[in-house]
Amino acid sequence: MTEFKYTTWPDAWQKLWQDAGFSAPSLIQDKVYEPLAQGQSLIGVSPTGSGKTLAYLLPLLGKVKPKEGNQLLILTSSQELAMQVTEVARIWGQAIGLAVQPLIGGANTKRQVEKLKAKPEVLVGTPGRVLELIKAKKIKSQQIDMLVLDEVDQLLKEGQLGLAAKINQTLTKQAQRCFFSATANEVIKEIQPLVDGTPLLVDVTADDQSKGMIHHYYLVYPQRKIVDALRRLAHLPDFRGLVFFNELSAMGNAEEKLLYHGLPVATLASDQNKLARRGALESFRQGKIRQLLTTDVAARGLDIYELPYVINTEVPLDKESYLHRAGRVGRMGKEGTVVTILQEHAVKDLKKIVKQLDISLQEVYLHGGALHTEAPISTPDPVSKVKVKTVQKTSVKTPEKLHTPAKKTKKKQKNQKDKGKRRH
Repeated sequence: MTEFKYTTWPDAWQKLWQDAGFSAPSLIQDKVYEPLAQGQSLIGVSPTGSGKTLAYLLPLLGKVKPKEGNQLLILTSSQELAMQVTEVARIWGQAIGLAVQPLIGGANTKRQVEKLKAKPEVLVGTPGRVLELIKAKKIKSQQIDMLVLDEVDQLLKEGQLGLAAKINQTLTKQAQRCFFSATANEVIKEIQPLVDGTPLLVDVTADDQSKGMIHHYYLVYPQRKIVDALRRLAHLPDFRGLVFFNELSAMGNAEEKLLYHGLPVATLASDQNKLARRGALESFRQGKIRQLLTTDVAARGLDIYELPYVINTEVPLDKESYLHRAGRVGRMGKEGTVVTILQEHAVKDLKKIVKQLDISLQEVYLHGGALHTEAPISTPDPVSKVKVKTVQKTSVKTPEKLHTPAKKTKKKQKNQKDKGKRRH
């Protein structure tokens, strides 16, 4: 722990570190601290739930100068992640006299502009709103010394035409640029043009030991009974889970049916306003609802304390989606379970995805109010078997059966006779 010298921090930070119960930094926090503190641009890659937010916040906040205007800009892939980062940044920033301002879409723009007049040192936002304020000259991006793209692979999915890339262009070449994600190494080619020079790559994926035990299961269930499966899962002991859908329409349909059954659920989706999204997330964090139905908008960066379950209602679209969804459980050493509900024909698609991620997958069965790794034993009813045989035996020897061809001929003759008549 030679690079992570928290003993040199201000007293307020040392107290926060101890009060949080941290005994040592995570691997990504340790490896990027000194390079970031020295002003290097870098790409940080580590598993979900390994402490990436503090990994970039602590060394960068330590360089911010109070009362000298906007200096650190953090872009996130969703409103929820922006507010989460804002909360963490405020805890550590305010302890050393720094102001942190969130800038997200869906919030009142005039209020944000008014607060920007106070020249907060740290800005956290989503690309759309931040670019809007830069164009309106409410943010002087030329004064920004440090830029962080959190969940960079998501932010750069539109390449050089995307909003995040356009924001980057408004900063000076000398500004420090930092890129973080569990899958940032997938977009190194897209990152390179954003930096003047070659950024340092710090990838601790292979060595990181912060992830807890995660069980990966699949549950074969009829498509038309997906809601029934969710209803039964909700009644498992101590169940609380993020339920992922690939499409908004499927999510809305499931919410309606689950609420009809009286289950405490809510939705979190991109088409909801800011207050509805915040309310749903807070209710879930406080344990007021058992299932939070969502799309991939909640797959990135969200930290829900000791979340036990992630449920996929179908096979995710790609391996990145599966990885980030699964990353909501097993954070910082905690245990978690991922269950993908699918049909028999889709099992091969899921196995293809998890094979790329080197994940062990097992089939699971839902019966008796619990999940089991062994199929239920079905005992044939001897009485039923006798009945079936009797029916079959009788049906074979029935006289009517023997005369079926004659009936068909007669019916055909009648049809010929009635040909041309209007059918009533």
